[in-house]
Amino acid sequence: MIWNCPLCQQPLTPANNGLRCASQHHFDRAKEGYINLLPVQHKRSKQPGDSAEMMQARRDFLDAGFYQPLQQAVTTLLSNNLPQQKLTILDIGCGEGYYTAAIAKRFADREQREVIGLDVAKVAIRAAAKRYADVAFCVASSHRLPFADASVDAVVRIYAPCKASELTRVLKPGGIMLTVTPGPRHLIQFKSLIYSEVQLHAAEAELLPGMTLQQESQLAYEMRLDGKSATTLLQMTPFAWRAKPAVWEHLAEQGEFSCETDFMLRLWRRD
Repeated sequence: MIWNCPLCQQPLTPANNGLRCASQHHFDRAKEGYINLLPVQHKRSKQPGDSAEMMQARRDFLDAGFYQPLQQAVTTLLSNNLPQQKLTILDIGCGEGYYTAAIAKRFADREQREVIGLDVAKVAIRAAAKRYADVAFCVASSHRLPFADASVDAVVRIYAPCKASELTRVLKPGGIMLTVTPGPRHLIQFKSLIYSEVQLHAAEAELLPGMTLQQESQLAYEMRLDGKSATTLLQMTPFAWRAKPAVWEHLAEQGEFSCETDFMLRLWRRD
């Protein structure tokens, strides 16, 4: 993998337990093993990304296995479409590493593979790096990917925002991108508790210049959650900001709360 300096876009090379470019910009490797490639001038807030509470809620919920079918679908799609023995896979918006680690495990038998997890939230990357030592994690902006042109074989993007131009820039010609977005009825039961009028998620694929949509599939299933799991799931979603105290209390009191998942998985190929 060829890392680029986020300040001057020159190649970064290993130096003094970190990375350095020809302009002498140096980025230390944290004790947990990750690299922070998010300069302060590129931050939109003091602590960008998910908070420690949201990160921990996501880890607790994912560790319970509720999204394991999605994890398996992602790794299977990648495995079926990446036959090469030498490859680099980038997981954008990786959070605490749940999907990234599964990808690394799925490709562990390849001759040469590098799996990289990227997120803007330092707290999430720190937690990911502490748990998953076989993944290269970095704190960086998905709008300024710190990688060389045409250096990545595959990009995984689960809900994460990113500039389409950056995706096409770092992907090799013929490389693939796997996106996961909410399907029409994803978590609709939460919406009915929060909004007076429930609107379904848009099902149309986004437009990604320079890429061709090759495959589209939908994964939907019902989850049966207890009160603690229901509130944990709410905490890790954008709905948490709009939920009134009565909603939190209602969910916490539930012996069983049925909730739908609905995911759209799309496989794109770089032109």
